[in-house]
Amino acid sequence: MNKIVALIVAVVIVLFAASSMVFIVDQRHMAVLSARGGAAPTLAGPGLHVKLPPPLQTVTSVDTRIQSLDSPDEDRYATSDKTDLLVNPVIKFRVSDPVKLVAETKGDVQSLPDRLALLARGALGDAFAKYTLPDALARQEAIATAARDGMQKGAASLGVDVVDVQLTRIDFPASMADSVYKRMIAAREQLADQERAQGQSEADQIKADAAHQQQAVLADAYKQAQAIKGDGDGKAASIAADAYSRDPQFYQFYQSMQAYRNSFKPGDVMVVDSSSDFFRFMRGPDAAGVAQPSSGASTGAHKH
Repeated sequence: MNKIVALIVAVVIVLFAASSMVFIVDQRHMAVLSARGGAAPTLAGPGLHVKLPPPLQTVTSVDTRIQSLDSPDEDRYATSDKTDLLVNPVIKFRVSDPVKLVAETKGDVQSLPDRLALLARGALGDAFAKYTLPDALARQEAIATAARDGMQKGAASLGVDVVDVQLTRIDFPASMADSVYKRMIAAREQLADQERAQGQSEADQIKADAAHQQQAVLADAYKQAQAIKGDGDGKAASIAADAYSRDPQFYQFYQSMQAYRNSFKPGDVMVVDSSSDFFRFMRGPDAAGVAQPSSGASTGAHKH
C-alpha cells in the first residue's frame, strides 16, 4: 500500500514538473524567458515551447497588439494664457520590444499603463503650454501630434511605440466656464470689428482709385474730343474756303439762305428795311451785284 501511494505521489510530482516545463504562446502575445543567475532573457514566439521549471526559468507573456489607454477621469492642463482645460486623452500604443519592457519593469508588465499615463500627462502639459486658449481649441490635432512625439522617447526606453494620441474631450472647469465664454466672445467681436474696419478701408481705397481712374478717362476723352472737333473745324473751314474761292457769289447766296432759315420762323412778322444788304438775295438772284439804294429808301413789312 505504501508503495502505491509513493508511486502516485511520484507521478503527480513528475506531471507537475512536466507541466511547468511546457508552455504555449498564442498569436497575440510574445513570451520572454528569464533565467536565474543574470543570464540574458530570450524571446519566444507563438507556439509550443519547453523551459526549465521554476525558479530556474520564468515566463512573462506580453501582448504585442495595438492597445488603447483611456482614462475615465479627465486631466487638467493649463494653456499659455493660464486657462485651465479638462482633457480626456486616448493613447494607442504597441509593445515593440518585449524583452526591453520586461527588463525595465522587472517583470511587472502590468505597470505599463501607469507609466504611459505619466508620460502622457507630461507631454500634454508641455503641448498645451505652448498655445493660448483660442489656439488650443482650434489646433487640437496639432497638440495631440506634439504630445505623441513628446512621449516617444520615454516610451521607447520601455520598448513601447506610441501609435497615436487622441483628445476625445476638451472642456472648461465648471467654475470658470462662464468667464471663459464671455472672454472668447469679446475676443471674437474685437476680431470681427477689426475685419470690418479693414474691409471698409479697402472699400474706400477702391472707390478712390475708381474715381481717380474715372477722372483720368474723362479728361482723356475730353482731350480727344477737342482734338477731333478742332480737326473737324479745320477741315470745315478749309472746305468752306475752297468753295468760296471757286464761286464766291454762290457761297454768299448759300450763307444768306442759312442765315434766313436761322433768323425767321413760320408766322413771324418783321418790319425791316427792304433795301438792307441782309435781304439783297430776296430781291433777285443777281442782287449781290446790285448797288445799294440811298439811305432814303422806303421800308416795308414782310411776313414769312
